[in-house]
Amino acid sequence: MQFENSLAFARKMDKADPLRSFRKEFYIPKVNGKDSIYLCGNSLGLQPRAVEQHVMTEIKDWRKYGVEGHLHARNPWLYYHHLFTKPLSNLVGGKKEEVVCMNNLTVNLNIMMVSFYRPSGSKTKIVIEGSAFPSDYYAVEQQIRFHGLKAEENIIELLPRKGEVTLRTEDILATLTKHKDEIALVLLGGVNYYTGQFFDIKAISDCCQKNKLTLGLDLAHAIGNVELKLHDWNIDFATWCSYKYLNSGPGGVSGVFVHNKYAKRPDLPRFAGWWGNAEKTRFKMEKHYVPQEGAAGWQMSNAPVMNMAAHKASLELFEKAGIKNLRKKSVQLTAYLEYLLQPTATSPGSPISIITPSDAKARGCQLSLQTKTNGKKIFDKLTKAGIIADWREPDVIRIAPVPLYNSFEDVWHFADILGNAIKGIK
Repeated sequence: MQFENSLAFARKMDKADPLRSFRKEFYIPKVNGKDSIYLCGNSLGLQPRAVEQHVMTEIKDWRKYGVEGHLHARNPWLYYHHLFTKPLSNLVGGKKEEVVCMNNLTVNLNIMMVSFYRPSGSKTKIVIEGSAFPSDYYAVEQQIRFHGLKAEENIIELLPRKGEVTLRTEDILATLTKHKDEIALVLLGGVNYYTGQFFDIKAISDCCQKNKLTLGLDLAHAIGNVELKLHDWNIDFATWCSYKYLNSGPGGVSGVFVHNKYAKRPDLPRFAGWWGNAEKTRFKMEKHYVPQEGAAGWQMSNAPVMNMAAHKASLELFEKAGIKNLRKKSVQLTAYLEYLLQPTATSPGSPISIITPSDAKARGCQLSLQTKTNGKKIFDKLTKAGIIADWREPDVIRIAPVPLYNSFEDVWHFADILGNAIKGIK
């Protein structure tokens, strides 16, 4: 498509957008009495208008039924997590028995590593991005120490080449192959939080299978953002949060994927709790743990129903829109943002550059703008002008045009405001 740098063109694109009505399903925060230009869905998604109704349904049923709501609420709490198997399996490209909604992201990451990081003999190391989200790095360090090993000796960091910012797939595969006899686990973010790079997960998984390596994914910045095929890619496990692209509120409930090749492996080491016990015998209060088959067997505690109610409201929108349709719009919307920013980013002496890959297949809806000078001043000017974006130390402004609620007009105004902010600082 031939883009044009004009407000009229942006509005024309919005008028032709088949998903444009979904914007009305969200509350847009206001700045100075006007709708903000909200481009921070990669950090916290907007509130769906239906959240209040969904949460109130559970509050009213709690009021009406008390404990009997576990069986007699409109959405019986005993089986509440079952409501998410279909939408989550659609979003991650898995089978229904391979997903379950539970806990929070880093909790789940640690729970998964209990089962899938099993250092033995020479195979003790964990491979992770050098620029992984700090919480993931902390979890990896402590898991290694939990096994009586030294973290500094058992982490292999994937780092970009000198003078580059993102990772090359061939370098990742070369590292995995070179260290295959030392690696106990490969743990990667599906989309890197800092650069916005979407890794070639299939190629990485193929390499892991060839070298008999276990692969786990943190999909915090990938789920609801890009198309995933975890079952077909033969991913061992994955986990994610729901408060970013899944718009399920601060601290929103997490979820996990466990490939069904492990569905009937009760022998796998795991932490246990009664919610993961077989549902048919859960209330017999027997002593010995019998895990459910599939991902549900990794549950430990009761479903946080109020939190999950917000999650339900958002996932219903994803089911209506369809991730394929959202991804199609996202590719176009992010490409338009890149088109608008390129003249500024590539001009001589420009204080910004785009470090997110330009290939649509290697990114989601995020563009990371690395600032060379006056980065925080530029960001502060954007904020004062009604832009809600994200500043990441030491020098990156992250912008995420989310297809469910962002418009081409949003993108055009952002680029215009950014250009004026840079000129104002000069």
